[in-house]
Amino acid sequence: MKTQSDSMAWLTLSDGSRIIGRGPFTAAAQAPATGTAFYVQDFALSDPKPWKIPHEAECVKAESLADAKSSEPIECEWHALDATPFSAVFQEIMTSIHSGGFEKTVPVVTETGVCKSAPIHAIASAMQCQRAPLHSYGWIDGDSGFAGATPELLFALDDHHLETMALAGTARSEDHDVFAADEKEIREHEYVAQTLVSKLLDLGQLSRHPRSILNLGSIVHFLTRISVKLHSPMPPEVLIRKLHPTPALGPLPRTTETMNQLIGWRQRLDCPAQFGAPFGVLHNGRFEVIVAIRGIWCDGPHIRIPAGCGIIEASRLVNEWRELRLKRESVKNFLFHANR
Repeated sequence: MKTQSDSMAWLTLSDGSRIIGRGPFTAAAQAPATGTAFYVQDFALSDPKPWKIPHEAECVKAESLADAKSSEPIECEWHALDATPFSAVFQEIMTSIHSGGFEKTVPVVTETGVCKSAPIHAIASAMQCQRAPLHSYGWIDGDSGFAGATPELLFALDDHHLETMALAGTARSEDHDVFAADEKEIREHEYVAQTLVSKLLDLGQLSRHPRSILNLGSIVHFLTRISVKLHSPMPPEVLIRKLHPTPALGPLPRTTETMNQLIGWRQRLDCPAQFGAPFGVLHNGRFEVIVAIRGIWCDGPHIRIPAGCGIIEASRLVNEWRELRLKRESVKNFLFHANR
C-alpha cells in the first residue's frame, strides 16, 4: 500500500500561487462540490475518472515560492534520435494535406534517456523553480510520473468568466525580428486563434486581444489572449471537450477520423499518453487547466522528453526537425539552469 508521500500533484496558477495535493488520491468521474481536485487526463480523454481528489491540499502563495531552489543534480545519458520514423509520418501527413484530409496536424517526437537513479523528484524540484509566464505542473506516483513548466493555459474558469489563449508559432529568441514577419508562422498561429474564436463565439461576449510575442528566454511564440463573459456557467468537463485539443496540438479540422489518425501517429512515435493533455486543478470554486507540454515523463530511471510541431502545407521537414530539437532543448534548460 502506498503511503501519503508516494503520490503528489501540483499546478502553479495564473496569479503565481501553487496548489499542491498529496495522496493517496481518490479517483472520481465528477468534480467534488467543494474542496480541491486535480484533473489528470490523457490526450484522448479516455480516463473515465479524471478527477483525482487528494488526501490533503494546500495553496502556497507566490511570495513564498520566490526563493525556491533545486539542489539535486540530474545526470542522464541521452539516446540518439533517429529521424526516419518522423520523416515517414511527415510524408504521410503531407500526402493527407495535399489530398484535403487536413489543413494542419501536430505529430510528436520523443527523446529518451536513462539516469543513474530515478530522477522524478529532482525533476519536480527543478520544474517548481520555474516562474511566470510558465505554469509549473506535475503528477508523481512513487518513482514514476511527469513534471513540466508549460506556457500554455487551456483555460481558466471563474463563474461566468473564461480566459484562454492561442499559443502557436515558434522560433529562437535571437530570431525575434524575422519571426515577427514570418508568414508561415503567422499563418500557423492564425489557424489556432481563429479556430478558438469560432468555438467560443456562441458561449458569450468574446474579446480577442492583439497578437503578441511571448519570450520564454531561449524561444519565442506568438500569443493571442482571448476572454469570454459566458452567457451562463459551464461545467469544466464540457469546456475541456469543446477546446481540447486546440489546433496548437491537434488536427484541423478536428473530427473523429483526424483525431484517430493523430493518436496513431503519436503512438508510433512513442509519445506519452498525457503529453498535450489537459491538466488542471479546481480550488475554491475556480478551475485552471493547462496544456501539459514542455515536460519530462519518468518511469524509474527511464525518462522521455516529447515535443510537437505544427505541420501545414508550407512546412518543410528539416525546419520542423529543428523546431522539435529547439523545444526539447528548452526543457533540458529547465533542469540545467535550475541546478546552477
